[in-house]
Formats: sequence, structure tokens, C-alpha cells
Amino acid sequence: MRKNKFSKLLSMFLALTMTLSLASCGSAQSSTEQKENSGVTDTVIEQETEEQPAEEPSEEETEETQEPVLEKVDINLAALKGPTALGMLDLLEKNDNGEAANNYNVTLAGAPDEIVGKIVSGDLDIAAVPTNVASTLYNKTQGGVKLAALNTMGVLYILEKGDSIQSVADLAGKTIYATGQGSTPEYALNLVLEKNGLTPGEDVTIVYKDEHAEIAPLLASGEAEIALLPQPFVTSVLTQNSDVRVALDLTEEWDKAVEGQSGLTMGCVVVRSEFAENNKEALDSFLDEYKASVETVTSEEGLSHAAELSEKYDIMKAAVAQQAIPECNIVFVEGDEMQQIASGFLQVLYDANPQSVGGNLPNEDFYYKR
Repeated sequence: MRKNKFSKLLSMFLALTMTLSLASCGSAQSSTEQKENSGVTDTVIEQETEEQPAEEPSEEETEETQEPVLEKVDINLAALKGPTALGMLDLLEKNDNGEAANNYNVTLAGAPDEIVGKIVSGDLDIAAVPTNVASTLYNKTQGGVKLAALNTMGVLYILEKGDSIQSVADLAGKTIYATGQGSTPEYALNLVLEKNGLTPGEDVTIVYKDEHAEIAPLLASGEAEIALLPQPFVTSVLTQNSDVRVALDLTEEWDKAVEGQSGLTMGCVVVRSEFAENNKEALDSFLDEYKASVETVTSEEGLSHAAELSEKYDIMKAAVAQQAIPECNIVFVEGDEMQQIASGFLQVLYDANPQSVGGNLPNEDFYYKR
């Protein structure tokens, strides 16, 4: 009996032992499988992460990040064959190479009269003209033009073949050959003479010619002994004739005459008001390009190439331009500074002769500001 009981207990013990062993094996296998499965899963996730391609930007995102491409605008542009045209040389070359922001149809004129009528008729959109002519055009067109920038400060000189002129007073009884009748040179000369007690047409005879190029032969032949010319034509005459010298710097004489009320600003850029209103982006692009052109032409690095371009565009020979450009007082002034300089200059002219600025001083809307 006891033997049977012992046998039963032994059987139960063996059964329990086997059960625990099986459970332990199952747990170990499960753990191993989990680790193996976990490794497979991690590998798959890593592969999926590595192989997943970057998302392409949406059309909306692409449109937002890309800079808009501005369409080129056709612009009829004019400048005088002098400092204004010299300042545009880099721009003219870029235009010919198709690298300019706009398409410029360029006119290089010998006298202001060739430009003024085309501005009034609307044949020109942007033009470089004498500063007082800009005011005259504003009055003539009843606000149809705006002043966009100043491009030339004082560049007028009295030249003499001889050595008798040492001051403005020495011009009494003399004959001066000049250009620029009806524009800044005439009114600047008249003001300087009058402030020094001389009456133009009475105390001093002034003979006006249409183009600067007419003066040099007169000095060379002796027909003219005294002349009023702007740069770069002063340099051109001095290069051709060693008997001619600079007698007076009219910018210095202007400063003395007006006692610092204003600077002598010779040239500017005007734009038709209608064009400015309808093509603001194109106008601003032009101003950016013109400013860059002035900086390039007047830089030491850009001088030689600018001189070559001067000859290419039939403004003056490269050798003369090389010497003249640094003396031409070429600038680019816009905005509030432009208004301050121009308004002071026009006020001085108006006080001396209202007709020199078109009868009235321009209103605030005359000054274009970006």
C-alpha cells in the first residue's frame, strides 16, 4: 500500500518537473523569437527610412520660392553727346548685348532741341536733358514729365586763347562763343555775369552755336578768342590746341555768385509721367542700371573700357575720353537729395529769370521718388 502511494507521488513529481521544463523552453524560445523578430523589424524600418525618397515640393511652394521673371519693356531713351551719354556707356553696351533689363531704343543727340520736342510729343519715354529744361518741360506739359535723377554737376569752363581773362570782371567788352542757349549754360553764365555787375548783350557779347563741336575750329582759326564750353569738350579743345587755356571755372564763379544757396547742377534724367505711372518696375530697373553704369564708367577700373565705348558710340575719341571722363563730374543722385539740390538750383534761376525754368517753379509731384 505504501509502495503504491510512493509510486503515485513519484509520478506526480516527474510530471510537474516536465511541465516546468517545457514552460521554460517555451519562454526562452519566445524570447529568442522576439529578439530575432525585433531585429528583422528594425532592419526593415531602417531600410524603409533610407530608401524613402524626399518629397517633391508642391507647385504652390515652387511658385512661392521662385523669383518672378519681369518681362522686358521697350523704352525710347535719349541722351546728349556729353557727360550724360558718357555715364550711360556701360548701359548702352549691355543693351546692345541683350543683357539689359529692358529693350532700349537709344538716341544720342548733339543739342537739347533734338530731344525736347520728342518728349513733348511722347516719342521719348526717358531722356537726359539740362536741369532747367526739365523744369521748363514740366510747365510746358502741365506736369507731363518728372525729374528722376541728377546725372551731371558743374562742368562749365571759360576758355581763352591768350592770357587776358583772370576774373569775371575781365570779360567786360569781350565776345564769348558758347553753346546751350535756352538751357543751363546760358542762364548760369548770365547769372554769374549779372552778379558781377555785367549785363549780357550790353557789357558782354555772347554768340551762341548749336553744337559744341562748332567751337573748337573757331578757337583754332582765331575767329573766337573766348568760349564757354562744358566737359568733355573742354578737354577735347585743349588737346587739339595748346594755345587755349582754362581761364575760369564757372562752377566756382557760380558758388561765389549765389553765396552757397545752391550747387550748379547741369544735367538730369526726366521721364514722362504717364510712362512712370504705367511702367514703374521698368523705370526703377532703368534707374538701377543707369546708377550701375555711372559707377562703372567713373571707376578707375572701368575708365579704359569706357573710353573705348565713347569712340564706338561716336561721342568722342577714346584718347580724349580717357582724359575727359574724370573731369566730367558725372553723378547719379535720386530721391530726397536730388530734390534738395535741384529745387535750390531752380530757385536761384527763377529769382534771376522766371523764364529760365518755364515761368514757375515745379510742384512736389515733379520729383520722382521710388
